[in-house]
Amino acid sequence: MLFDLPDTATLYQALLARDPSYDGRAYVCVSSTGIFCRLTCPARKPKPENCTFYSSVGECLQAGYRACRRCHPMAPAAEAEPAIKALLTALGERKGHRWSEPDIARMGLDPSTVRRVFNRHFGMTFLEMARLERLRNGHVALAGGGKVIEAQMDAGFESASAFRTAFARLMGQPPKSFSGDALVKADYIDTPLGAMIALSDQTHLHLLEFADRKALPTELRRMHQLFKGRIGIGRQAPMDLLETELGAYFSGLDPSFSVPLAFHGSDFTKAVWHALVDIPAGETRSYSMIAQQIGRPSAVRAVARANGANQIALLVPCHRVIGADGSLTGYGGGLWRKQKLIEIERRYAATPRRDGLAPNSGKEHPM
Repeated sequence: MLFDLPDTATLYQALLARDPSYDGRAYVCVSSTGIFCRLTCPARKPKPENCTFYSSVGECLQAGYRACRRCHPMAPAAEAEPAIKALLTALGERKGHRWSEPDIARMGLDPSTVRRVFNRHFGMTFLEMARLERLRNGHVALAGGGKVIEAQMDAGFESASAFRTAFARLMGQPPKSFSGDALVKADYIDTPLGAMIALSDQTHLHLLEFADRKALPTELRRMHQLFKGRIGIGRQAPMDLLETELGAYFSGLDPSFSVPLAFHGSDFTKAVWHALVDIPAGETRSYSMIAQQIGRPSAVRAVARANGANQIALLVPCHRVIGADGSLTGYGGGLWRKQKLIEIERRYAATPRRDGLAPNSGKEHPM
């Protein structure tokens, strides 16, 4: 991933110079186009704030980006393995097709060999790659105002029920539950640690979770109840600001966030979340220390529950809470992400905040 590579500034300079030494070692994902490229791509160079760098094609695909048609970043693997070349060509020609292992066998390829080859080169199987492409097509169609049947067709699902099931597995509700004219909307935000789902109205962020978190569908269902089903698919202004600030955070430029937050919980739970926001980047706290801070020293277990109920990852930094013995303890996004986030924030330990205040200090929505 990004953290096994040189720093972002070095990689961006390599992109501007079209440095061939990074071919096969680093790729750039461009948020403004949804495309990923080799660093030697001849296309016009994107702005640095729109760039995220990964060390493998698989990571780019997992983050929801499509391969560039000018520099063909997947070509080296295709040239190395005839099976990859044949399947990638077929994937491009048969858009929306629901691929299966019998399809692979009919092409004269061994499915088990294909699985090993794709996992080795891309970190995912060919069938997983094809499914990601289909679901992304459906999401784009819905975000653009398309009807569910159009999204289903764009996603390549022959069965409406299969598309609804796959969509609901990710988003917590079937497509028809998302209102077209809603003021609260959900959309993808890509980060070096994987895609996230953000939910916001025109002024405040209500939810931010990693898309693969198991609790995400349940959290989105609660949001549907809270907003009486008036949630749509698409972008709101806070998401654009969030994307910019997340880019600065992961690039090592700035750990603070100014996106206004909306908290939904009891007074006790909100007190815990405010205490989390007050933890400086580069520092950690234990559950007992948080309990002391909010004036409830005996409520350590309740603090732990409130910490786990946080629905705005990173901006409400529950990853900065560890066990009294220094252990990482649980994290809904996965302990590997918690470890990465703590490593990232070490660089901020001696860096003053840009405004001298805790990020999002005093910006909670009055809900």
